[in-house]
Amino acid sequence: MRPSLPKQLLIALFSLLLLAGCDKAPTAAQPAPSANPGAELQQIFHAYQEANFELNPLAATYQSDPRYNHILGDYLSNDYLKRSEALEARTLSALEQLDRAQLSEQDQLSYDIFSYDRKLALNDYQRGFAKLATYLPISQFYSFHSTVAKLGSGASAQPFNTPADYDIWLQRVAGFTAWVDTAIARMREGMEKGVVQPRIVVERMIPQLAAMLVETPQESLFYKPITNLPAEFSAEDKARLTKAYETAIAEQITPAYRKLHDFVAGDYLAGARATVGLGQVPGGQAWYQARAKYHTTTDLSTDQIHQLGVAEVARIRAEMEAVMQTLKFQGSLKDFFHFLKTDPQFQPTSETEILAAYEALRVKIDAALPKLFDIAPKAPYVIKPIEAFRAASQAAAEYNSPAPDGSRPGIFYVNTYDLPARPTYMREMLSIHEAAPGHHFQIALAQEQTQLPDFRRFDGPNAYVEGWGLYTESLGKDLGLYTDPYQYFGALTADMWRACRLVVDTGMHAQGWSREQAIAFMQDNLALSDTDIVAEVERYIAYHGQALSYKIGQLKLLELRARAQEKLGDRFDIKAFHRQILIDGAMPLAILEAKIDRWIAQQLATR
Repeated sequence: MRPSLPKQLLIALFSLLLLAGCDKAPTAAQPAPSANPGAELQQIFHAYQEANFELNPLAATYQSDPRYNHILGDYLSNDYLKRSEALEARTLSALEQLDRAQLSEQDQLSYDIFSYDRKLALNDYQRGFAKLATYLPISQFYSFHSTVAKLGSGASAQPFNTPADYDIWLQRVAGFTAWVDTAIARMREGMEKGVVQPRIVVERMIPQLAAMLVETPQESLFYKPITNLPAEFSAEDKARLTKAYETAIAEQITPAYRKLHDFVAGDYLAGARATVGLGQVPGGQAWYQARAKYHTTTDLSTDQIHQLGVAEVARIRAEMEAVMQTLKFQGSLKDFFHFLKTDPQFQPTSETEILAAYEALRVKIDAALPKLFDIAPKAPYVIKPIEAFRAASQAAAEYNSPAPDGSRPGIFYVNTYDLPARPTYMREMLSIHEAAPGHHFQIALAQEQTQLPDFRRFDGPNAYVEGWGLYTESLGKDLGLYTDPYQYFGALTADMWRACRLVVDTGMHAQGWSREQAIAFMQDNLALSDTDIVAEVERYIAYHGQALSYKIGQLKLLELRARAQEKLGDRFDIKAFHRQILIDGAMPLAILEAKIDRWIAQQLATR
């Protein structure tokens, strides 16, 4: 039914409704002509972001918006779920008031990405998957209690530059104590409904939580801002803040972690399940299929993804065997894996040696990047070891994005825990994937495109983000790397690693595989250490479906490059292709494919 209000007034009213947090918007109408549809679209984007920041204040902090730095956020309550669902529904209703055909090409791309994301999110609320997720609020991997620890230590996005910054963080502390109470209540509700974490996930969480149970405030990660008090602070401020932080740690933070630890190590561990797959909890099969769609941005079924993984494992295994033959190794592929894992020549000697090797690689790769790219991020990146308190349960490396305002560089985190588990032949691949031209290039470049709406600068599906990271590994030879057969085998190991993920993730969450089956499958096909394999499998158990995104995204990017090369022939320019992939930010794969097809057509039309 067409609303009686003029269209421009309807859009303006929608913005006010979002900011006010109302739960209803005017009934959707057929699109009508608009004097300035691009401006109205931007108004919808802005209004959504404002309402989303109010609901999710940590998102604002990570995007360097300081307005909500004093609020931690809810994320688990029924009220939060209701308000979040209402936000998605009325945003889609407002989008339907716009005539997409009236928008510019760039605005149409923004419209398509934004609409896709909103529909995906709304589906999770409407089908109850978002509610199910609140029953599993913590795990050993990408969990809220770890995020809060990083923020409070001053090692993440929370600023600690002025006395006011320090005071603001203390306000956020109260939100954490409230969150702990809500999280425990949600987990108890999940126990009643049979939606609980696997026992192995709970066992991995317990030492993480125990590490927060300090005897004195000075031992706490949350005391680091006091240890690092800026010299220019007055003596009065230093004394006041020191006392305030000691009190907050002793009376709020540590007791909250103790309450969470005792519940997890007690009742929750006793009620944990023996199975590991999401498909083995009530409603889990449909939930996992939705997770697969979210992370891959495809409509592939979990069975199709599983079979694709099986095929890729067979293909890469044949390439591995060819490299082994080139090296004239006598024995089976599994024997070669054992050789790589045990021979001292492949084992680093110290954390210092590891970090120095990655710094040398940075110099070599940076010099070669102009061969393949005519764009690069302005933001630098630094190389750091993963913090000791979380290193034991983390993978080999990870990347944290720079601050959009340039106040903080990107961080390429390297795991230096368990030195024999950090083989030297994986370094070139890891550096390409996590830093340049992998995640650092893609994420930092997107942030720097200030003409784009924020959701295109800061957000994006894993299939694109991780697909790009894995795609860049294939550029190693063009960058002057992989000249050592062992380093090339390391790249194949990484490719096999992600192919195994398709098999193992779907195997556990959709087909009932056990943790032990998943570990054995990876041991049969990978030269990774047992430490890494176990950590990876347990990551998949905790982070449902995310592991599918890498290979699915990589295959699509390789497909698009091959298509462009075939259609453009000698007019194909790899730098131009990479620019087209990167310049518009992350997006769902189907939308990216349509964009590249348009670019190919434009190139052909200029002949």
